[in-house]
Amino acid sequence: MKLVVIGGTGLIGSKTVAILRQGGHEVVAASPKSGVNTLTGEGLKEAVAGAQVVIDLANSPSFEDNAVLEFFETSGRTLFPAEATAGVRHHVALSIVGIDRTPDNGYFRAKVAQEKLIVSSGIPYTIIRATQFMEFLGGIADSSADGSVVRLAPGLFQPIAADDVAPIVAEVALAAPRNGIVEIAGPDRAPFNEIVDRYLKAVGDPRKVVSDPEARYFGGLVEERSLVPLGEARLGRIALDEWLRRLKARA
Repeated sequence: MKLVVIGGTGLIGSKTVAILRQGGHEVVAASPKSGVNTLTGEGLKEAVAGAQVVIDLANSPSFEDNAVLEFFETSGRTLFPAEATAGVRHHVALSIVGIDRTPDNGYFRAKVAQEKLIVSSGIPYTIIRATQFMEFLGGIADSSADGSVVRLAPGLFQPIAADDVAPIVAEVALAAPRNGIVEIAGPDRAPFNEIVDRYLKAVGDPRKVVSDPEARYFGGLVEERSLVPLGEARLGRIALDEWLRRLKARA
């Protein structure tokens, strides 16, 4: 089977490409660096020719509200006609749990727009909504820092390791389209501030985490269950403590 992974050189993309290739599949790791650009259409027709599945893991280079919205809308409007022409039978996209519950978060609004384009494209699809990746905990702390203090809401948080995300993405891509949403999350659920505090302590970061119900996450207020699955979700196997242990072992 031929699969095209848009964003195939990124955190999740590179892991997904490796898994699919190990399974004997023909995989195109598509990115602007490889000459495939979903914004301009460069190399897209050639990349998706003969492909049965397209996995969209691309991310906007800018998190500014208007820029990220333009990225996902332009990318989708360029990608779907190319997929339709090529006869792609399954479009898989990675999205985020809770994007429809935090309208003040500009990045989440952009992902909602992306999902709407997917649903209306006419191409059979599966959307995988994941909770935040453990690999992003440091960046989250940095974005919420005010000097030596990190202010985070106490709403529930359930991060998942990239090594749990990629196998699920690969498995979903090889299965029949759901024409719906699959939610995935990590095995540990705790207040947002507590999880980031555990991360900072584990990596020896002296910054103090303060619980602040008014603290915003990329512009959005975090209520108790804004960022966690509300219904059934597939859980990863790597617990936060185990992920932190591996992180320290690599340091």
